[in-house]
Amino acid sequence: MPCPPRSDELVFFVNGRKVIERNVDPEGTLLTFLRKNWTLFTKILYACGRGGCGACTVMVSKNDPVSKKIRHFSVTACLVPICSLYGAAVTTVEGIGSIKTRLHPVQERIAKSHGTQCGFCTPGMVMSMYTLLRNHPQPSEEQLMEALGGNLCRCTGYRPILESGRTFCTESDGCQQKGTGKCCLDWGENGASPRGRENDICTKLFAKEEFQPLDPTQELVFPPELLRMAENPEKRTLTFYGERVTWISPGTLKDLLELKVKHPEAPLILGNTSLGPAMKSQGRFHPILLYPARISELTMVTKTSEGLTIGAGCSLAQVKDILAERISELPEEKTQTYRALLKHLKSLAGPQIRNMASLGGHIISRHSYSDLNPILAVGGATLNLISAEGTRQIPLDESFLAGLASADLKPEEILESVHIPHSRKWEFVSAFRQAQCQQSALAHVSAGMRVLFKEGTDSIEALSVAYGGVAAATVSPQKSCQQLLGRHWNEPMLDEACRLLLDEVSLPGSAPGGQVEFRRTLVVSFLFKFYLEVLQELKKLVKLFSVPVSALDSQCLPDISDRFLSALEDFPVTIPQGVQTYQSVDPQQPPRDPVGHPIMHLSGLKHATGEAVFCDDIPVADKELFMVLVTSSRAHAKIISIDFSEALELPGVVDVITAEDIPGTNGAEDDKLLAVDEVLCVGQIVCAVVAETDVQAKRAVEKIKITYEDLEPVIFTIQDAIKHNSFLCPEKKLEQGNIEEAFEKVDQIVEGEVHVGGQEHFYMETQRVLVIPKMEDKELDIVVSTQDPAHVQKTVSSTLNIPLNRITCHVKRVGGGFGGKVGRPAVFGAIAAVGAVKTGRPIRLVLDREDDMLITGGRHPLFGKYKVGFMNNGRIKALDIECYINGGCTLDDSELVTEFLILKLENAYKIRNLRFRGRACMTNLPSNTAFRGFGFPQGTLVTESCITAVAAKCGLPPEKIREKNMYKTVDKTIYKQAFSPETLIRCWNECLDKSSFHSRRIQVEEFNKKNYWKKKGIAIIPMKFSVGFAATSYHQAAALVHIYTDGSVLVTHGGNELGQGIHTKMLQVASRELKIPMSYMHICETSTATVPNTIATAASIGADVNGRAVQNACQILVKRLEPIIKKNPEGTWEDWIEAAFEQRISLSATGYFRGYKAFMDWDRGEGDPFPYYVYGAACSEVEIDCLTGAHKKIRTDIVMDACCSLNPAIDIGQIEGSFIQGMGLYTTEELKYSPEGVLYSRSPDEYKIPAITDVPEEFNVSLLPSSQTPLTIYSSKGLGESGMFLGSSVFFAIADAVATVRTERDIAEDFTVQSPATPEWVRMACVDRFTEMVWNYSSQ
Repeated sequence: MPCPPRSDELVFFVNGRKVIERNVDPEGTLLTFLRKNWTLFTKILYACGRGGCGACTVMVSKNDPVSKKIRHFSVTACLVPICSLYGAAVTTVEGIGSIKTRLHPVQERIAKSHGTQCGFCTPGMVMSMYTLLRNHPQPSEEQLMEALGGNLCRCTGYRPILESGRTFCTESDGCQQKGTGKCCLDWGENGASPRGRENDICTKLFAKEEFQPLDPTQELVFPPELLRMAENPEKRTLTFYGERVTWISPGTLKDLLELKVKHPEAPLILGNTSLGPAMKSQGRFHPILLYPARISELTMVTKTSEGLTIGAGCSLAQVKDILAERISELPEEKTQTYRALLKHLKSLAGPQIRNMASLGGHIISRHSYSDLNPILAVGGATLNLISAEGTRQIPLDESFLAGLASADLKPEEILESVHIPHSRKWEFVSAFRQAQCQQSALAHVSAGMRVLFKEGTDSIEALSVAYGGVAAATVSPQKSCQQLLGRHWNEPMLDEACRLLLDEVSLPGSAPGGQVEFRRTLVVSFLFKFYLEVLQELKKLVKLFSVPVSALDSQCLPDISDRFLSALEDFPVTIPQGVQTYQSVDPQQPPRDPVGHPIMHLSGLKHATGEAVFCDDIPVADKELFMVLVTSSRAHAKIISIDFSEALELPGVVDVITAEDIPGTNGAEDDKLLAVDEVLCVGQIVCAVVAETDVQAKRAVEKIKITYEDLEPVIFTIQDAIKHNSFLCPEKKLEQGNIEEAFEKVDQIVEGEVHVGGQEHFYMETQRVLVIPKMEDKELDIVVSTQDPAHVQKTVSSTLNIPLNRITCHVKRVGGGFGGKVGRPAVFGAIAAVGAVKTGRPIRLVLDREDDMLITGGRHPLFGKYKVGFMNNGRIKALDIECYINGGCTLDDSELVTEFLILKLENAYKIRNLRFRGRACMTNLPSNTAFRGFGFPQGTLVTESCITAVAAKCGLPPEKIREKNMYKTVDKTIYKQAFSPETLIRCWNECLDKSSFHSRRIQVEEFNKKNYWKKKGIAIIPMKFSVGFAATSYHQAAALVHIYTDGSVLVTHGGNELGQGIHTKMLQVASRELKIPMSYMHICETSTATVPNTIATAASIGADVNGRAVQNACQILVKRLEPIIKKNPEGTWEDWIEAAFEQRISLSATGYFRGYKAFMDWDRGEGDPFPYYVYGAACSEVEIDCLTGAHKKIRTDIVMDACCSLNPAIDIGQIEGSFIQGMGLYTTEELKYSPEGVLYSRSPDEYKIPAITDVPEEFNVSLLPSSQTPLTIYSSKGLGESGMFLGSSVFFAIADAVATVRTERDIAEDFTVQSPATPEWVRMACVDRFTEMVWNYSSQ
């Protein structure tokens, strides 16, 4: 057998340590390398694997051969090919600081500013900020926003992360009363403090003055050895051989061209931002990869009087800097194309992707959604090609972008550089794009537009337009442009241009990606924006140059109404500002008592240094195997056969686990762990492969052949389920009063429909579990990322048919849960346990982001129908709501979600005659499950939509209808539970006042009168959120507290740390009860071996009930110590503990809380299902662009009733995080399925959770002061979920703006309420001449 050729040595540095790899795998990434070798170098987190979330951000430093300077840039390690790092220095979060040595200021500040919750995104955030500071030690706020643009966080709502970053920025324009401890934002509409005793209120969550200063001289130096290597660069070709792929890195252009002749099919790879994701998710495979990064000719920049030539190897970040520099050097008339490119480069992907992606790669990839190619095409860019035969130029035009052979590169050619000519006088170039959100989102439609006028006239001499996103390739409608030559720049020309474009840019109804009418509308809306922009510029030119009247004067140019001017302005990216207020602790409280103080998250510093250990960070166990799941590709089918013979023959594959291997119970009858005979959805788990490595297991999955026979019916939507009478459980119903009679006595009746889309949990840490079989007695250790370890334990027990006492589940921390880790982890734990028992070896199961999103389900989509009867003054007399939720293919939590939804539908309103009905539909989609808010965010949107519909009919503002119908006095809910609405009314009034709602409502109306194409909307929403489970047994909790003889304390309880700070709060409770500092205490983990029979950490009551259990345990211990303390009152804690031990007093206690009473009798429709309510109100203001559907969040004010917060920093963080998550549900998070039931939106590229630029410009959160509840621990409240629904204030503000548009344009006010309020929904609801054109064209 021939010996494989030897690879060259790969030399690079990690955190100052030299790495020499002699057998590197070219298919590996920096992330896989670091995770495999983390004990030697560093630990790094795996989240999405596509560069879309920023969790694995690191800094790469290279010596730039052209500028001779060291470049520091952030990259996502999951996309960086390991072979590309020759001669580079990599810095990871553990390389900049550690709790064991010294913290870096970035790490310290993000932790102490409360910028971490679950902590999974934190190392990436830290490294993005650190890289910014290496390049700009005193950055501007704009640079900070840009640096964090590629990092996602699902927990915090971003505000505290930005707050920590701002401490490094040059001073910004802050509050004028800075230094006084007061803030202008503290004062309400009445000009007086609304809070009574001023001194009781705090606005400070951390002490900035305590932070260590940033000292740039202390940073890691670029390794001198790499400097020497860069000064004498290696010219020979480097080759790295892998099992399937060979990586070749030529040192000279000549070598590269020769290699291209030898391997014409081999792609050139630089940033791997296009090829990498395609190889991962589309299975693209290239046996040879050419890496030309060491060739200086490909990064050359040439400036001439004609234009700018940029090397194809320059990264998009470098292109951005090159363009910005050129714009500053040249007169404006010459830089039109450069400005257009720069505009799009600012929002194209995140900074990590821009640092990696090359200009040449972007052009050659020819993505249909490209942002730059349309601009380069209209700007007359030329591609300079080179091969061993010589050089040639081709235009970057429609033929090239369509991939026509006659206009394309030959196989042996490469793109050397791109020439972009200067623009000329009387030439105008603009760029437009619209995406699901402002940044890091693929464009629905992008456009480049250029017009050249005959000098001194408005007569069109040349016109070119190019669109991305409307076809398989960038489209240039040349016929339309040709027909417009010679025309004057006026309204008739615009109308003709729109008609011609709609004719030529044809988008069939079946076009991929859908949104056909929306995208067609954008085609003409962008043209209108361009028309206005150019008209405005022409008017400026006329004023500037004394052009003869006969040729062109301002009289012959059409006027632009002042109301139209706002159409020309894009929404700016601004750093959010805001104030967080809370009640300070009682002055009588002992200083050492931490309850009520904004204590940092216990794991905050570990999150920031990367030393926090998550489930998949547990070192590889001896003989460990990796498991990968095999899922159904059909929505409803019979399994005819499964053939895994080919998979078993692959190297490293150990076994395939099927239902037949399960020794105990295979799930429930209608909800199997592993499919038997039939599959009910795409993504249902059929079997699982176990192999020596994850790569081997994934390759084996592709070889498994499953034969199906499709079954009928196939049901995907709620409407289909209703038609087929396909339901998961009986109808749930609540009724009060006499609804039929009430409808007969009202002045008006309105009926309507509401559609609420589903939502993906998108926890940063995907589902993962490690099962380790012990040597004896069938014992298993399970390390799992779950909210409910006891449920995992029970499921594994029944699956393996072994007692619970042999199974121990461990939860150190969870990288986000939001309900998605209540039930699902038990499935993965059980399947992995079957594999572990069958093979006798440890099994690790880590879901890729795509599989996690495909398999696990999420929030239930909802379809609601309402009928509301009311008097002309707005008083609602009768309300009938019928809700259907899409439960997916199995019951899961759908019945409970239906019950909670019905129980919570009334929200804050007292309506005498009500009927609420709910059904859970059975469909052929993955089963939907628990999600933060548990039905409330979907159902209450229906209720609030009724309110706005009533307001529209009565001609009154919605807030008046809300006020008129709100609970006013002590009363009973629809399910006969008594409560007092006093706190609800206080929250409402305080929110009205703090947000200056009434004066801002007038300002919004004034703005809307003055602007036609931009509109503002404002809305204020009240909330009555019920906390807890509707059953007493689910409110019990236990704790175990040990005091050791040195005085240290170990606390264990039944709650799980999901990022919500439960461990921090538990130590605050223990500290108060034992009267010792928190530094004496430790929480190790949650384990079923220490606290058994726990309840899921969910329903917002984790800290409530576990806090009571910890309190109980501590009080038992204090009682035992009382005689000793009495005897020696002056003694220290350590003295007392030592004495107790000598006197044989037990220093260990179990604490227990029997739970809040809660019950619900559905037959009678009454009960006390919830221990208490959380009240709140939120006011949001937005501005929408009627031409594109984009919106900008201007301001949000939240007032929340937290009573006496255990930890205001954590509670405010929970409110902000849930609000932003709710805002995502209602605006950008859209799940899309294929006609066959396959989830399309399976990555951060397609599924857009809110990013840092989505946070409101002004974001104020206030905890209502002087509020008490006797029921809970220290009068605190659980706030984990309640803020979610307040995100709907943004939705209703958008709806308010849209309603203004429709009223102004005399459109019937009824339009179906649909969430999320995506740009598509907003644009198509803002009916105008352009939407009419599209509809008329479609109907023809």
